Amino acid sequence: MIKLLRFSAASEATGRPRTSFYRAIKAGLLPPPIKIGEASAWPDNEIDLVNKALIAGKSETDIKKLVSDLVAARSYAA
Repeated sequence: MIKLLRFSAASEATGRPRTSFYRAIKAGLLPPPIKIGEASAWPDNEIDLVNKALIAGKSETDIKKLVSDLVAARSYAA
């Protein structure tokens, strides 16, 4: 089951403070949030996969591709 993480949990999971977290989203290194009404959240599996790619030493190019693929897959998840 996929859990949705609010900002504080997603930030903690990545080890990035607010500014760095949002810069990484802008750079394509983290997936953008999904909107749930007025709130924003991140699927925990997406954050987990990005963390695993970082731990594995993947390049920024590889991580950007992963993030792009994850965001594209959102429309097929339902």
